[in-house]
Amino acid sequence: MYHIERAIFDIRRGLPVVVKAGDQQLLVQALEGGESVNELTRLSGSRPSLVLTRHRLDAMGVSITSDAAYLPLAAQMDEGALHTLAVAQVAPGDAPTLLSGLQPAGTAERAALALMRRALLIPAALIAVVGDKAAEGIAQQLAKGELLAVDASDAESCLNGAPGMLKRVSEARIPLEDAAESRFVLFREPDGLREHVAVVIGRPEAHTEAVPLRMHSACLTGDLFGSLRCDCGEQLRNAVADIEAMGGGVLLYLAQEGRGIGLANKLRAYTLQDDGLDTVDADQMLGFGDDERDYAVAVDMLHALDISRVQLLTNNPLKMQALSEGGIEVVARQALYGRLTDQNHRYLNAKATRAGHFLEEVLSSK
Repeated sequence: MYHIERAIFDIRRGLPVVVKAGDQQLLVQALEGGESVNELTRLSGSRPSLVLTRHRLDAMGVSITSDAAYLPLAAQMDEGALHTLAVAQVAPGDAPTLLSGLQPAGTAERAALALMRRALLIPAALIAVVGDKAAEGIAQQLAKGELLAVDASDAESCLNGAPGMLKRVSEARIPLEDAAESRFVLFREPDGLREHVAVVIGRPEAHTEAVPLRMHSACLTGDLFGSLRCDCGEQLRNAVADIEAMGGGVLLYLAQEGRGIGLANKLRAYTLQDDGLDTVDADQMLGFGDDERDYAVAVDMLHALDISRVQLLTNNPLKMQALSEGGIEVVARQALYGRLTDQNHRYLNAKATRAGHFLEEVLSSK
């Protein structure tokens, strides 16, 4: 795990890492802030390829049977062309020309994408096979600690987290405007990358049948700045008030910005939405699935708080399913709405029609 954590930090800094799969060694780096294609060619002794997810390829009108594929890059490939392939909105009719020569991804290529996802970067990776002539130089850099090597299987599993390893770090009494008797309990994931907060309101233990629970994914733009593009901020405040009115409960504030894609990618998705895509299609155009969140961390937090039966405040069926699969009994569901506005109507409609959220009541109010 230690090497994977270091690799993620190196990748976020724009540094290449070595991914090993059997006898094969790949140099892997992010598109964001990394070395140029020519520099990666020099280091590896071979021409790089670009790994793309199935979601990105689907959005470009190219169907594949595997989770990912890689494209050997032409010698004249520049950063602008890479951006077009990995991030830009591309018309399906243009994709076959741009993507001729696609190859199905193997273990090492999938591992490269897993590292990008865990690092909250664009899920596309530059890779280059370490050639025979470059192998000695790479080995020397590894020995000196100038490069880091990770096993492909370890890298692939980094998205799964470490169930049961969440660390309870600190807590304090935090009186809230809508819930004066509240306590914040901070949990940290074992790789140190993400921290989550359980807001314990009132006396949850007084609920003998089921504890009122809200699982709220962090939304900087909505929660803090009152963005009109979503209803997150209102849902957050309404949840606190509702839980207080119900006699106490728990709000899990999860570090899962943008349905798990991170703030930088959420802003990229907003730009694509301004160009006409809905929230689901925008995420897929960037290479992500409909929802990248893993709620296992929420299950671990509830176990740590000794909560096993809940009344869930949500409109999202996936949250109910995830808790049930994690051994948390969802006794009842309570709807939780924000205001429907001209600015968020398209977003909420996409969540209802594309992701199955229970929003019929609020959408029919306009």
